[in-house]
Amino acid sequence: MSGPGRRTVTDWLRRTVRSTRAWGHAALPGQPGRLPDFLIIGGQRCGTTSLYRYLAAHPQVRPATGKELQFFSLHYGRGERWYRAHFPTTPPGVRSFEASPYYLFHPSVPARVAATLPEARFVALLRDPVERAYSHYLHTRSYGAEPLSFADALDAEEERLARALRSGPETAAAHHALRNHSYLARGRYAEQLDRWFAVLPRERLYVVRSEELAADPAGTYAGILRFLELPPFTPAAFARHTRRVDVGPSQLTPELRARLRAYFAPHNARLADLLGWPDPWPDTAPC
Repeated sequence: MSGPGRRTVTDWLRRTVRSTRAWGHAALPGQPGRLPDFLIIGGQRCGTTSLYRYLAAHPQVRPATGKELQFFSLHYGRGERWYRAHFPTTPPGVRSFEASPYYLFHPSVPARVAATLPEARFVALLRDPVERAYSHYLHTRSYGAEPLSFADALDAEEERLARALRSGPETAAAHHALRNHSYLARGRYAEQLDRWFAVLPRERLYVVRSEELAADPAGTYAGILRFLELPPFTPAAFARHTRRVDVGPSQLTPELRARLRAYFAPHNARLADLLGWPDPWPDTAPC
């Protein structure tokens, strides 16, 4: 079996075991667990795994049974007891959380979250959408889910998503396309945040640039802890965590980078207006 195939099977087995244990826990009498106090909602390929581990290391935080429960996106029909069964019963002063990067992007998630977690807080990480798009492509290709070149995949995206969404965003085909082939769509951050701000007070959603977390992890982490009303804490190390290693020559050519910069420019401007930011990703990369 190829490397991507083994990784896919391993991930499937891990998720299956975790879900089976949750069903068993949910079947027991009493409340299976408390709902989370906060969520990392995305975005994908924006440093959520690193932030998840930094927060899980905090002595007053207990994470869910694993990253990417995907309850509000993929498994909402399993019900709240199944979701609760992934969380510990924490003592006073201890918080719980989960991280599912698909939450920021999927259109059904904000309303579901607002109804289920009316007091929770949320953290979103946003990365330069050009770099994020190419990282997303490499990630999808590493799982064997992308046969096209990067340029061809960008050209095919609109038709792929439209075809998959013909029966709505909750079908298996829709989830496959939205998760794997949304290279451009996921970088249109303002329209995603608009959906969240439509159902949540803005003060409950903290937005951070991934580049800030990478350049100043201690300072950025401290700001997130303040937002979550957690006491200061410094992890043993601010290591960067990623599941993908780049191999081969880059397909993000100067010409393709310039094309993507132009595509995302109006969306970045909308984001800057929405959040009161300066230009979040000035065009300083060579083209």
